[in-house]
Amino acid sequence: MLIQFLEHIKKFTEFEQEDFCRVQDYFDMEMYHKKDIILSAGSKCNCNYYVLEGCLHMYFTGENGIDRTVQFAIENWWMTDNLAYQKGETTDFNIQAVENTTLLKITAGRQEKLLREFPALETYFRKIYEIAYGASLMKKKYIFDYSKEEMYYHFTKSFPQFAQRVPQYLIASFLGLTPEYVSEIRAKKRS
Repeated sequence: MLIQFLEHIKKFTEFEQEDFCRVQDYFDMEMYHKKDIILSAGSKCNCNYYVLEGCLHMYFTGENGIDRTVQFAIENWWMTDNLAYQKGETTDFNIQAVENTTLLKITAGRQEKLLREFPALETYFRKIYEIAYGASLMKKKYIFDYSKEEMYYHFTKSFPQFAQRVPQYLIASFLGLTPEYVSEIRAKKRS
């Protein structure tokens, strides 16, 4: 399973397999069951999570008591509240397992030491963050450009791996829709 992490690193930067044994020492592997909370709003966010297997979602609970999903992560994706993680502060977000999930976890302090020992990983993390930032901008574009129905179809077409694995109510939450509206869209498509 850890070899997939090495392969992911090698997609973004040159890295020697012999160094990977030492890299592994910076991470802890953890397993979670479906619906387990990995990070709770109001707690200190001091870890970054890499998904080896499974699926996560990050969400916050609005003032109206409704949960709003802001991000998903599947295999080979990272997830954390980046601002809280970098500053060592408390988070406003929850991270929950959507499926049984196996993660690699690294603390901010260990990540800093890792990057000092292996400067090539600076490139890896920079590229990962650039991709995440770009995806965030595209989501904003879709919110402004697409109708709610177009947004749903675009998401399910662009990310079929989520459409097949993530419950519809979480997709609805991510897109700012109600589960009932998503059911209407799906029923309309079938007819």
